[in-house]
Amino acid sequence: MKQFKFAVWLVLLFTSFYNYAQQAPTTKTKVKITGKVLEKTTKQPLEYATVSVMLPNETKVITGGITNPKGEFEVAVDPGTYDIKIEFISFKATEFKQKSIQDNTNLGVVNLSEDAAQLNEVVVRAEKSTVEIKLDKKVYNVGQDMIVKGGTVSDVLENVPSVSVDVEGNVSLRGNENVRIFIDGRPSNALNMAEALRQIPADAIDKVEVITNPSARYDAEGGAGILNIVLKKGKNLGFNGSFILSTGIPETYGASANLNYKTEKLNFFTSTGYDYRTSEGSGMTNATNLNSGNIIGYTNEDKETERLRKGISTKTGVEWTLAPNTYWTNAISYRNNNGTNSDLVNYDSYDENNVFTSTRYRLSNADDSGKDLEFTSNFLKNFNDKGHKLTIDFSYSKDKDANNAIITDETIGSGEPAKFDTTFNNQKQNQFQSQLDYVLPFDNGSQFEAGYKGNFNKLNNEYSVSTDDEGNPIDGFLSNTLEYNELINSFYTQYGFKVTKFSFLFGLRWEDTKIDINLLDTQNFNTKKYNNFFPSAFVNYEISDESSVSLSYSKRLSRPRGRFLNPATDFSSNINLFRGNPDLDPSFTDKYDVGYLKRWEKVTFSTSMYYENTKDVFSFVRSETGEYVGNSPVILSSPINLAKEQQFGFEFTLNYTPFKIWKINSSFNLSDTKTTGDYSFTNTQGDIITTNLNNETFSWFSRVNSRLSLPYKIDWQLSGMYFGPRNTAQGKVLGNYVINTAFSKDILKDKATIALNVSDLFNSRRMKNETNLESVTSYSEFQWRKRQINLSFTYRLNMKKTDRDKNAPKNGNGGEEGGGDFPG
Repeated sequence: MKQFKFAVWLVLLFTSFYNYAQQAPTTKTKVKITGKVLEKTTKQPLEYATVSVMLPNETKVITGGITNPKGEFEVAVDPGTYDIKIEFISFKATEFKQKSIQDNTNLGVVNLSEDAAQLNEVVVRAEKSTVEIKLDKKVYNVGQDMIVKGGTVSDVLENVPSVSVDVEGNVSLRGNENVRIFIDGRPSNALNMAEALRQIPADAIDKVEVITNPSARYDAEGGAGILNIVLKKGKNLGFNGSFILSTGIPETYGASANLNYKTEKLNFFTSTGYDYRTSEGSGMTNATNLNSGNIIGYTNEDKETERLRKGISTKTGVEWTLAPNTYWTNAISYRNNNGTNSDLVNYDSYDENNVFTSTRYRLSNADDSGKDLEFTSNFLKNFNDKGHKLTIDFSYSKDKDANNAIITDETIGSGEPAKFDTTFNNQKQNQFQSQLDYVLPFDNGSQFEAGYKGNFNKLNNEYSVSTDDEGNPIDGFLSNTLEYNELINSFYTQYGFKVTKFSFLFGLRWEDTKIDINLLDTQNFNTKKYNNFFPSAFVNYEISDESSVSLSYSKRLSRPRGRFLNPATDFSSNINLFRGNPDLDPSFTDKYDVGYLKRWEKVTFSTSMYYENTKDVFSFVRSETGEYVGNSPVILSSPINLAKEQQFGFEFTLNYTPFKIWKINSSFNLSDTKTTGDYSFTNTQGDIITTNLNNETFSWFSRVNSRLSLPYKIDWQLSGMYFGPRNTAQGKVLGNYVINTAFSKDILKDKATIALNVSDLFNSRRMKNETNLESVTSYSEFQWRKRQINLSFTYRLNMKKTDRDKNAPKNGNGGEEGGGDFPG
């Protein structure tokens, strides 16, 4: 009933806006100056070109604006005669002297050409805001963020609005972990996404696009939305680039180069780096063991971890300008990483009277390695300069990962010899993707889009746990081989148009899915077939040039992947186990969003109210296996499908520039989530256990980022995040906070920058949990990475110190997954 009322409310709101649009007066006291700015050679639109309007023969700007992603601009002025100047960094400006503007005037297409004299200079310009708020997404520009220098993609995401990263590296959007990660507009299907994001250096990232309610243009997968990580690609003419060296505590070293050489026809680019990174973590669990409600003992668990990662990563390619409006880009990405993991767990056991009985330690030493190779090809044909284009993408990737560990388990002083277990995990993945997008704009401002995408993925994961006695697997509960084959074909179409101040975008996507999930050791074969339609609808009302309100709806799904599916059991602790569930079904989400955007001279404010209704939602549960190690029950954590989850929330983002030298970005998110469902399982003793997981929780998190320019060309950045407490069906997650800070200074005539940053300044980033089960209650803390200090040196060769390369031609590899922009 609540969903019906909500839907009726949305329909009424849509209808009232539409009726108001038909009746809205169109007479205005001011007139508009419009036009479009293109790069002369490539005929590509120049986003963020500056339009300045002045009185004749005066230098004071009375009004102005910037171009949108299509290169278009619109400036409102009183009727009169003006000087109009259009300019862009490292391009020759174009001026219209004493232009008479008596009514709406279109200046047509303005072609800007690069200024060769400026290209050899290093000029420091005012930076664009770190966070941009656009109609259908938020864009976080990484280029000038000192906090993440020398870090990884995980560090970048920790500073992105609406995004949170827990201490284990798991990414969530608006508190929901069912988020889809894209790299350069293509989905990443890494088995361990948290680990994969730690292998990409932050210095290779240009921007992160946050899409909370994607249209039909995008994959339907990702119930929470999509995060698109865009890698750097240089585009300036000639040879230019940047070199970065970094070091840190705990022991960390890095070196990377972002280079490109561009002629009129060819652009060669590479982003290559080497990383040597260590991270230290710790954890503890204090558990009270119960039997029929009576205390039978206590177990205190302390954990120390140390991880080492080293390897090289590169993305190298060439963009070929076949014709003034036709581009073909080919690139090869390669990553080769290896490292070690050391987990030491100490258990102190006590009897029911809290009298010490024994100490046991469990040491896991693991070696891991990974190789990823990907080839991508993109063809872009612009039929004209109005957005009519065809994009074709192909990609093929091969991934290999291996992890072997020796686990030593010994009870101190017991007289019994130490026990040795060996774990083996080997996974191989091949993936092929093809995509076609076509965009056809019309003269009346409307736009039609259509496309196809095919995703074909094959994975084999072998995992086993053996003893030192005979070398045989312990049992099928811990060892298995997963064979995963995925075939997804999808088609989409969408149409956008404008009616006075209203913009509309309606789309429909169809996806056909076939997935084979086979457990070869246990001869368990499972095929899942389904096809579904995914509609989307967006309405935007432009209240004024500075404010707008938007409504949106989309249907999404979340396919279980990675650690959710993988039956490999984390065996570093033999009383707290984790394993994936290969029998998970996809979950489906209906997403509704109402947003408001307001811009003032120094402030940009954005807020949204959202509602999400998910069926068969994924949820992690802790189950009692029925086994014991001493007096300690063995607990297994695993994901399951629950009946339903309903989330209602608010989100606020505020960008404030009190002074030219000081910028503040802040965001706040709060939500109420209601989950309903029961879970039944059979433990190893054959007992059927049923748990009611009905739960309602309120959660919130907040983020503030401040950047201040100090004297002597020193910049200071400070960021803080707080994650509020929340209840779970089996306990509670306590609140935690983290403070990061950084300083940077330009040297060598502004050709180089030194930056010092400290992540988790107060060493406070700890996940804290309270768990209440029938056989055990516990309190636990875990810190994946302790405080990290990094020092970096950046040298720019024939490059300007701008936050990103704004004059880059937009090809299919560089931004959104599909074609055109939301109309208007």
